[in-house]
Amino acid sequence: MTCRAAGVHRGARATFLAILLPLFSHAADWPMHRGGPELRGIAQMPAPAKAELLWQFKGDKPVKGAAAIAGGRVFFGDDGGKVLALDAATGKEQWSFKTAAGIEATPLVLNGTVFIGSSDAFLYALDAATGALKWKYETGDKILGGANHAKSPDGKSVWILIGSYDANLHCVDASTGKAVWKHATDNYINGTPALTPGGEIIFGGCDSFIHVLQLADGKELRQIESTAYIASSVATADGLGYVGNYGNIVLAFDPKGGEVKWKYRDRNFPYFSSAAVTADRVILGGRDKRLHCIDRASGKGVWTFQTRGEVESSPVVCGDAIIVGSADGRLYCVALADGKERWAYEIGAPVTASPAVADGRIVVGAEDGSVYCFGAK
Repeated sequence: MTCRAAGVHRGARATFLAILLPLFSHAADWPMHRGGPELRGIAQMPAPAKAELLWQFKGDKPVKGAAAIAGGRVFFGDDGGKVLALDAATGKEQWSFKTAAGIEATPLVLNGTVFIGSSDAFLYALDAATGALKWKYETGDKILGGANHAKSPDGKSVWILIGSYDANLHCVDASTGKAVWKHATDNYINGTPALTPGGEIIFGGCDSFIHVLQLADGKELRQIESTAYIASSVATADGLGYVGNYGNIVLAFDPKGGEVKWKYRDRNFPYFSSAAVTADRVILGGRDKRLHCIDRASGKGVWTFQTRGEVESSPVVCGDAIIVGSADGRLYCVALADGKERWAYEIGAPVTASPAVADGRIVVGAEDGSVYCFGAK
């Protein structure tokens, strides 16, 4: 079966964050997979009190990857290999760009450029205003995960980090599209690599390991055994990482020491959803048709929310609520405290894409080819 999509001292941490934060447009944006480099899935806005559809863009191919929201536009890819930019206020198409194969990766929007991988094995850099091609970088196989980014250690360049089914994590210069380094693993890399404030890169692979690399040269610092392959992205927070695997387990681990802190196991169904991480909770979807909420300190289950389909969509925390899609064709809003449903919107086609949440809007694609935008009218 193949895998598919999904202790630095305080001064050094502060310095790295100072380099990292200016790369984003502004707090109202959702410019990449899971919202930011640590992949925590936390929005800077509350969920709307009810599901109000602001607009619907009707495409002709399934949308399986999450969108990005930046600079007043929505960016996403579809199963036909098309990258599209929409006006965030109206849903009107602004431009499109065609690749040679389907797209499941989330775009990264950074400094006026859209970086997005395709199943045609290329990473594309497109002008965010026009969709014009700036450069493309070839890996050895399809790219299903989104890109992350960091300043180079000397502060002179921006580097793009992307995993590929060629089993390599690639580091590419954002300006030129030239390779900086690449790190080989033993199987596909499906998710987006996380970047910690300490400057380490963390990702899971279909080789069943969690990999921890140093940014400067891609050297592997350590591996952590997860016992089963990992299709999702690792979420990091406060020096720890969180990820579910195909072996029906969610793990919390210390990337510095390599220790697994706890394992959560509820039912014998795998996890393809990436986790959202709050101050005290870890929330992710399972193929058991449930959304799982776990106590972050102990690894004990707090609550589960039942849907009628598999939950591969990665949840986003919006204040005191969680937004997530399900293969049952609905977008759900669930209370963070107790897992009670607040509202559900019947889309009518499987929602495997993760929501993008910013600037008063919730944007999500579905397998009917449409992208939906929700908010308060």
